[in-house]
Amino acid sequence: MRIKLLSGVITLTVLFYPGINFAQAPTLGTAANFVLFSAIGAVSNTGISQLTGNIGTNSGASTGFGNVNGVMHDDDGASTQCAADLLIAYNQLDAAIPTFFPAPLLGNGDTLTAGVYKISGVTTLGGDLFLNAQGNANAVFIFQIEAAFSTNASSKIKLINGALACNVFWKVEGLVSMASATFMRGTIVANNAAIDMNVNDTLEGRALSTTGAVTINGILAYTPTGCGSPVLTGPVAPILASSACYAIFSSNGPVTNTGITLVTGDVGTNVGLTTGFDPLLVTGTIHPMPDGSTAACAADLLNVYNYLNVLPNDIELLYPAQFGRNLVLTPHTYLMNAAASFTDSLYLNAAGNANAVFVIKINGALTTSVNSKVILINGARAGNVFWKIEGAVTINDNSVFNGTIICNNGAINLNTGDSLSGRALTTTGAVNTAAIVARVPNGSGCSTILPISWLYFRGNYIQKTVLLEWGTANEMDNGFFTIEKSRDGQTFGTITTVNVLPGNGNQQHYYSFTDQQPYGLNYYRISQTDNNGQKHVYRTIQVITDINPGIKVLHYTGENYVYVQTTDASPGNGLIELYNMDGKKISSEKIIFTKELSTFKIVKPSQKGIYIVNLLSHGVTIYVGKVLDL
Repeated sequence: MRIKLLSGVITLTVLFYPGINFAQAPTLGTAANFVLFSAIGAVSNTGISQLTGNIGTNSGASTGFGNVNGVMHDDDGASTQCAADLLIAYNQLDAAIPTFFPAPLLGNGDTLTAGVYKISGVTTLGGDLFLNAQGNANAVFIFQIEAAFSTNASSKIKLINGALACNVFWKVEGLVSMASATFMRGTIVANNAAIDMNVNDTLEGRALSTTGAVTINGILAYTPTGCGSPVLTGPVAPILASSACYAIFSSNGPVTNTGITLVTGDVGTNVGLTTGFDPLLVTGTIHPMPDGSTAACAADLLNVYNYLNVLPNDIELLYPAQFGRNLVLTPHTYLMNAAASFTDSLYLNAAGNANAVFVIKINGALTTSVNSKVILINGARAGNVFWKIEGAVTINDNSVFNGTIICNNGAINLNTGDSLSGRALTTTGAVNTAAIVARVPNGSGCSTILPISWLYFRGNYIQKTVLLEWGTANEMDNGFFTIEKSRDGQTFGTITTVNVLPGNGNQQHYYSFTDQQPYGLNYYRISQTDNNGQKHVYRTIQVITDINPGIKVLHYTGENYVYVQTTDASPGNGLIELYNMDGKKISSEKIIFTKELSTFKIVKPSQKGIYIVNLLSHGVTIYVGKVLDL
């Protein structure tokens, strides 16, 4: 009686709790690292396929593959071990006790729960098949197909309620053939038969054959995550130290900009000059010539380069000339042993780990196509991406680039429309930028990340003086402010320091300072020094006044020119323009200002009247005046 009662309880449990998982996942061993493998047979690709995981054969050859996010293993120790582990996994799948016996047509919107499914005849997947884990992340699905298995075009395996691709297994005793645009999930083990995947197929899993060719054409396939697979973290990131604050830098070479370039971070060189950057468009410090900061950056950059140079690689990308092309990389150290040509897009997939690090080492130059893109997905961060390049770097127009470029013995060229979230740093070579946007990554530990929150910094010309005002909030570690002034936006001198007001936390503070002796054209820069002595530059502003010392406009009767004489203008390029009273430009002349007394002339009109002389320095008007009775 007790035996019958116990039997009844077991029967009811099975009937009313279909989510109980009777299937056991096989032990894949090293086969878990392979996305495509044949123990005996060729593995081949045509078209551009995106593959994550190792690829190989233990008896045959792998052909037609471009760059893959994995290691190629043909007839080596790793392939021998994989073949042995695959046989063990096959035997475990084959020996699993079936719990369900469905018809040979799968899909069409059906939903299956965890278990072992055995199908005796030739089987087809059509439409959508839902695998429902019923909230159990350990739910295992095993399909024992005792003949060939095929999919219809655009058929899909869909995982719901916690089901994972790493817990889905297909043991097939015959040819596996997938029509185009199939979305397959799970590990396929074909016994004594080939596996054939076609254009636009996607496999989240593995395609493994005990004996038979594995043939693919323009697919996306990647090994599944979860089920105890290691979380990819990549290598340990280098310590950037002071180089973290520089968006653009050369240890030995000029740093030059043309066009309107916006930079967040410092700019400079330790040997040569830094020219062409507008301080109004740089949030950080421009170092026009070498100083203590650039010397520290050069030393720290060398340390970073040396670290990356000896860092062992996990994966070698075998076709540097085919780099990009929508390749997907995961957190690893990659190596290319020749100059790389980057076309189209590169995806960096952190798989949900925001701390994952990517290192890409290129033993040669790097050149990108126009409109190339480094795209960060699934939590990847620009501050955790590092490029070590032995040679010149050219990022062509309108490209989007992420990561810190460490260039050794080569120039860096960032071209029109480029966007860089990272850094462009070279040990030796010029850095040239042309109308780009560059930003040191957030959260990178760079000292330009201020220990206070800035509200504003502004200046107004009032009664022959300039009133400077700024506001802050969240002052947690602030020591004092420094106000600097410059005529040209390049060479600054301190005019005052201002102590912080009492209070901290979320309280807002408001400060002001009046410059009693402004120039005609003024650049003001504000910085903040914390209690540890670290100085952080916030921004530079420009204030124009009607004070024009050292500028005279002269006209001599009977002569055909108007003369402008300067003794106090900022050195550099300038322009004289002559307008009539209706605002029409009559003539203009390019000039070059010097610190010494200089006289320039502009052709006057033949008709007498009142005209306006406009004098510009570095593209900014520094004098406007009327000339009568020309």
